[in-house]
Amino acid sequence: MKEERDIATPSRTKEILAKHGFTFKKSLGQNFLTEPNILRKIVETAGIDETTNVIEVGPGIGALTEQLAKHAKQVLAFEIDDRLIPVLADTMQPYQNVQIIHQDVLQADLATTIQSAFSDTAASLKVVANLPYYITTPIMMHFLESQVKVDEMVVMMQKEVADRISAVPGTKAYGSLSIAVQYYMEAKLAFIVPKTVFVPQPNVDSAILKLTRRSQPAVAVTDEKEFFKLTKAAFQLRRKTLWNNLQNSYGKDETTKQWLADSLEASGIDPKRRGETLSLAEFAKLSNEMQARKG
Repeated sequence: MKEERDIATPSRTKEILAKHGFTFKKSLGQNFLTEPNILRKIVETAGIDETTNVIEVGPGIGALTEQLAKHAKQVLAFEIDDRLIPVLADTMQPYQNVQIIHQDVLQADLATTIQSAFSDTAASLKVVANLPYYITTPIMMHFLESQVKVDEMVVMMQKEVADRISAVPGTKAYGSLSIAVQYYMEAKLAFIVPKTVFVPQPNVDSAILKLTRRSQPAVAVTDEKEFFKLTKAAFQLRRKTLWNNLQNSYGKDETTKQWLADSLEASGIDPKRRGETLSLAEFAKLSNEMQARKG
């Protein structure tokens, strides 16, 4: 297929939209990429080849889907907008290894869907997508918290969100989202995508984030649910100390305060520190000490 016929060129995108009478829905965060070279760079970053199964979320008119289909074993794409289903049936017609599912990915039983969609479920599984800005975090966490073994995620999102996910302790961007993702995956900012290569043009630049699954979680915790509850509590009010935030979340009665104080002391963590100064290992230690002392 010649480059000028790639879906992602401005002229071809315009042609497809006009043919199907498609108009953008702001509520769905629809911004279509019109630069094929960036799409090829995404595929390259993800290391897609004929041994890879790929899940895409929000394929739009199929610009990234097309590039994935050229390299991957199979592509499964979730599209929530019913108006795009006939568009995708048209644009993806040349590719026999693409399956489009008209469903909200957040409502999908991922394990069951993957089992029925892919002929070789033992193949490497990657998520590659231009995620809608308004729902980036829930989609990522849906995959990370599912029982599905996703080897890598290469996803486009607002640069600010990518910065938060890949942030290290002691930085302004570091928070509970950084911890939630880095607990499961190693995060690396791959490259920036300027807002000028989208239609309609968003207000901010995007970034491609590469997430590689760890062989086991970054830290060992006795209770994952309580660990994530603790990290969220620690960042509840960023300017407050750890001690103040923990009391606000867990309670201020004497028994609770003693439990928190003992746990912090056993962890070797100064209660006057702020949440953003604690590493994953320190949060894990504190969480485990809190669970060990729980009445």
